[in-house]
Amino acid sequence: MADDNNLTRRELIQISAGAALATAGAGPLAAQKAPLFFTKDEFALVDELTELIIPADDHSPGARAAQVAEYIDARLAESFEDPPKQKWRDGLKRIDAISQEMYGRPLMQATAHQRTAVLERISKNEQKPELPEEQFFNELKRDTAFAYYTSKIGIHQEMEYKGNVYLQEFAGYEVK
Repeated sequence: MADDNNLTRRELIQISAGAALATAGAGPLAAQKAPLFFTKDEFALVDELTELIIPADDHSPGARAAQVAEYIDARLAESFEDPPKQKWRDGLKRIDAISQEMYGRPLMQATAHQRTAVLERISKNEQKPELPEEQFFNELKRDTAFAYYTSKIGIHQEMEYKGNVYLQEFAGYEVK
């Protein structure tokens, strides 16, 4: 060290890099930080809904492992416009209201079978959504798929993308 009160530029960079690595290496603890946009209850609901849409299976982890809810939460937190934010809040409230109507409890208190039934109800008119919950489902599904298939898990484990590879010979057609 230069002296007790002053750090050299190199020491400051080393400390900063070490702090960045320590934060990045926090793993599951880092993933449990507070949501940026959603309330904790809303975040739990989004996390469950995205996992219902893309569940873990024998081939690859699901939306929860790919941190899809965190991605959606961050994008909404970054949004300068209020309508997308309000659409999500209203959509989540509507899903809980449907669960309450169907089973007398919010979705997060429903059984796995009941949760699936609620999702089936809001997705039944996926091709021509008319009701607000059907329109919200389309947005939920679109955002879930985008976040999942642009994540490391979605790209490398689910789609098995190997990256650019060198071909020994040309595999296309010669244009003449």
